[in-house]
Amino acid sequence: MQVYHGSYTEILKIDLTKSQANKDFGRGFYVTKYRQQAEKWAKIIARINHKKPVVTEFTFYERAFEDERYKVLRFTEYTEEWLDFVILNRDRDTTEQKHDYDIVEGPIADDRISRRIDDYLDGIVSKHDFLEELKYNEDNHQICFCTLNSLQMLVKTDTKFTRFVTGISEPIIENLILNLNIDDEKASDIFFTSKTFTTLANKESKLYEKDWNEIYKLLLDELNYNYE
Repeated sequence: MQVYHGSYTEILKIDLTKSQANKDFGRGFYVTKYRQQAEKWAKIIARINHKKPVVTEFTFYERAFEDERYKVLRFTEYTEEWLDFVILNRDRDTTEQKHDYDIVEGPIADDRISRRIDDYLDGIVSKHDFLEELKYNEDNHQICFCTLNSLQMLVKTDTKFTRFVTGISEPIIENLILNLNIDDEKASDIFFTSKTFTTLANKESKLYEKDWNEIYKLLLDELNYNYE
């Protein structure tokens, strides 16, 4: 998945020590799958700092969601659990991290929603009515990488290298379709969530220097598929 971070400077290296406390999902590095959302935030933060807006693109390896090495929390929509979690993290009585998740994904509490959270905490609006209001909020998205461990699944996009990896991926996916008798969507899902792809997408591994046939065999080995 391609994800984006909006700021007033290009992010060359992620430094979690610079993360702010008491945000929606706690301390961490935040990205979104919506470029337009990142651009909007970049304009806001750049204006505050009298800089030019910059959006940095990253590749996020979604297999992290299923990897047992990572503790993950995902909210697909505004729910009571989401609200309670955001309130927990926004508690300003302490700046300490309120949870031990590596990665948290879910919708955003923007300024308007933040004001309504205050109304809810002050007893002005009930939890039920507040959650009903949220059903009509426009689509948004954020992923918070909360630990150094989780940052292994987030790599700054090298456009030229990405195109090269895409060129290798195409024949591999085509052969998965033919050999496993599956559709394009399933083949893509298998490949892009595999450890083989994660290694391929890591430039330092130099796996991309091998012929795609060799990489394909590595994938089949990972899948325990008999290709003889």
